[in-house]
Amino acid sequence: MPRAERVDVKDYYYHVLNRANARLTLFEKPREYGLFESALEEAREKYNMRVIAYCCMPNHFHLILQPQEDGDLSKFMYWFSMTLTLRWHALQRTTGSGHIFQGRYKSFLIQEDVHLLSVMRYVERNPLRAHLVKYVENWKYSSLYRRLKGTPKQKKILTDPEIILPRDYRKFIQEPISEDEINMIRNSISKNTPYGNSLWKDRMVDRFKLQATVRERGRPKGK
Repeated sequence: MPRAERVDVKDYYYHVLNRANARLTLFEKPREYGLFESALEEAREKYNMRVIAYCCMPNHFHLILQPQEDGDLSKFMYWFSMTLTLRWHALQRTTGSGHIFQGRYKSFLIQEDVHLLSVMRYVERNPLRAHLVKYVENWKYSSLYRRLKGTPKQKKILTDPEIILPRDYRKFIQEPISEDEINMIRNSISKNTPYGNSLWKDRMVDRFKLQATVRERGRPKGK
């Protein structure tokens, strides 16, 4: 099958994710998670990337990014993925063993409104949903921890989105997400679909010449 087209245009928000080969555990000890976060910090500085949110899980990761130049998303992700892979193999003494992720990363546009907040909650609530912690702020390897408990240096990696965050942000992330909301985000992931309302999604399909299958089958354009 041909690869789905990718958008790599500045100032848009993107949900980016990748998984370990065969969903094996890549990150287990603090030192391994440290490799992820240090590579993310360096990649952010190298490409002046806006990192809105992130979460590193044992066998996958999520990022919400907003590049400032066209083409920077792919450059950022290539450098970040390669650097992380090399450092992970060096730590494990498995240098030369190949890729640690299952393939190229996935990335999806996010509409800049409540849909962005929805994806931020989905990403930062991952450890709670996976029963790794009881309270979301206790997972150290995420943007939520840095936002609430990080040092000034740790917080420097993060950029607030251009929308107003809930006043009690921790409570917002801690609260359960509806199954409908989760399913809509997962549908975006599985079908290579921009995440937003119907009219906005259609505009993204037309503007960036995405595959026609992005539109919901049977729904006239603009409905």
